[in-house]
Amino acid sequence: SWERQCMVYFDNNPNILEWGSEEIVIPYRSPLDRRVHRYFVDFIIKAKTNNGIQTTLIEVKPFKQTQEPKIPKRKTRRFLNEVTTYLVNEAKWKAAQEFCKDRKWKFQIITENELGRK
Repeated sequence: SWERQCMVYFDNNPNILEWGSEEIVIPYRSPLDRRVHRYFVDFIIKAKTNNGIQTTLIEVKPFKQTQEPKIPKRKTRRFLNEVTTYLVNEAKWKAAQEFCKDRKWKFQIITENELGRK
């Protein structure tokens, strides 16, 4: 899986000081039901950089889920599922960006493009 590929990279990269999987929980408001839900971010890493140590939250997703769905000629159930997935992901990622901003951390979405997989 793509998450496993990230874990192997973290383990083998000497600049990654620490990493954890699904250790950070961020509350977000779903645009679907307007209720607060919990978002378990895929990874947290602490890495050595030229400027010191940087903490980054990383979400691993298919590239298609990071793009707004294109409206088809006929609205299908598949299209509606893509729209709801995109809207929920967008709400999660906005909450994660705010969470990171408050802590001077970074938030990054990794897709198959960054992993070198198609």
